[in-house]
Amino acid sequence: MDTEKSSSSSFEDLTNAEDTKDIRKVAAEEAASGDGAALPSPPEEDKKAAPQDAEDPEDECDILGNKQLIKRTIKKPPVDGGRRPLRGELVTLNFTGKLDNGKVVDDEKNFQCHVGDYEVVQGLDMVVPMLQVGEVAQVSVDPRFGYGSLGLKKEGESEYLVPPDSHLTYEIELLDIKYEDFADLKTFEILRKYGTRKKERANFFYKRSEFTTAIHLYRRALDFLDNRDGDPESEFDKEDLDLSNSDTQALLEDRLIVYNNLAMTQIKIAAFDAALQSVEHVLRCQPNNSKALYRKGRILEGKADTQGAIKLLQKVATLEPDNRAVQSDLARLFIKARREEHNEKEMYQKMLGQAKKMEQKTATRQKQPLVDNSKLKLLGYLMGSILIGVAGVAIYRYKY
Repeated sequence: MDTEKSSSSSFEDLTNAEDTKDIRKVAAEEAASGDGAALPSPPEEDKKAAPQDAEDPEDECDILGNKQLIKRTIKKPPVDGGRRPLRGELVTLNFTGKLDNGKVVDDEKNFQCHVGDYEVVQGLDMVVPMLQVGEVAQVSVDPRFGYGSLGLKKEGESEYLVPPDSHLTYEIELLDIKYEDFADLKTFEILRKYGTRKKERANFFYKRSEFTTAIHLYRRALDFLDNRDGDPESEFDKEDLDLSNSDTQALLEDRLIVYNNLAMTQIKIAAFDAALQSVEHVLRCQPNNSKALYRKGRILEGKADTQGAIKLLQKVATLEPDNRAVQSDLARLFIKARREEHNEKEMYQKMLGQAKKMEQKTATRQKQPLVDNSKLKLLGYLMGSILIGVAGVAIYRYKY
C-alpha cells in the first residue's frame, strides 16, 4: 500500500494493527516455549464500540453566513409543533436579552407582536419566522442587528442601558401564532391598540434617525387607524365595523397625528411628493392645522417654491404668533427669496447681455459684405478706365 496516498489517520490505524499482530505472535511463541507470559487481554473499553452520544449535537444555524446572526436550538418543538409564523401574523413570545457581561437588558413574558414590524430588536424579528411553537432558541445578535452604534438609553436618562456596538444574546421561546382576520380587528379597542403601538414604535425609530423603518411603521399604524384607502373623508366601508361617534373621532385624531409624523419623516429623506400627499390628508380634515401647514411649507421649500412656502408660514405665524421657530424660518425664507430674485435678475441680465452681443455680431456680419462690394465696384471702374485708355492708344497708333 502506498502510504503517501493514504490519510494520516488510516496510516496510523494500519500501523497499530500490524504492531499488535507481531506482538501477539511473539507472545504466543514465548508462551508455548515457556519463556514468556501470555499476552494480556485488551482492556474492556477496546473490546466495545465507542458509545454514541445520548443527545444530538446542538442545532446551530448561521442565518446570514457571516456570524452576525446565529440561532442555536436549545429545546426542539414538539412533534405537533405545527407551522412557522408568517409576516404580519401575531405571535406570543417569551424572551430575555443579555449583554456579554451577563447583564439582562431585555426581559418579556407573553409578549405579543406582529412578525416583520420591528416591535422587537431586528435580530429577533428575523429569527421568529424560523421558529415553531414550543421551540426555545438562543440567538446571537451582532450590534448591526441590535442597537448599533447608537446603543440604547433609558427614557429621560443619560445612562446607557445597552452601550454602543454591544453584542447581545437572547433566549427566545415561541408560545403561539395567530392569524388575525377581520373578526379579530373590528373592535375600536383593538384598532386603536395596534395603531398606537405601531405609531410609538415608529417614533422610537424616528428619534434614532432610522427613517425608513419609521416610515414602514407609520404606514402599518395607518393599516389599523385608516382602512379607507388613504382618504380621511370617506366612511369606513368594512362590514360589521360598528363605531360610535366618539370612537370615530378618536381614530380620526390618531390618524391625523400619524399622517403628520409620516410627512415629517418623508421630508427627512427628501421624499417631497410622498410627504405632500401625507400632509394633504391632514389639511383636508383640518385646514388650519398649524403643524401640517408648517410641514407643507417645508415641502414647498424643498420643491424650490420659496414664495409658496412663505405664504404658508405666514399663515402659521398668524395662527401661532408666539412661535419663534416659525418667525425665524420666515426671516430665513425672505432672505432666500431676495437672494433668488437677485440671482434671477443677474441671470436675465447676462442673458440679455449675451443677446445684445449676438445682435451686434450679426449686424457686423451683415455690414461687412457691403463694404467689400463697394471696393469691388471701385476696382472695377479703375480697371475699365485703364482698358479703355489702352485701347484708345492702340487704335491711334494703328491708324497713324
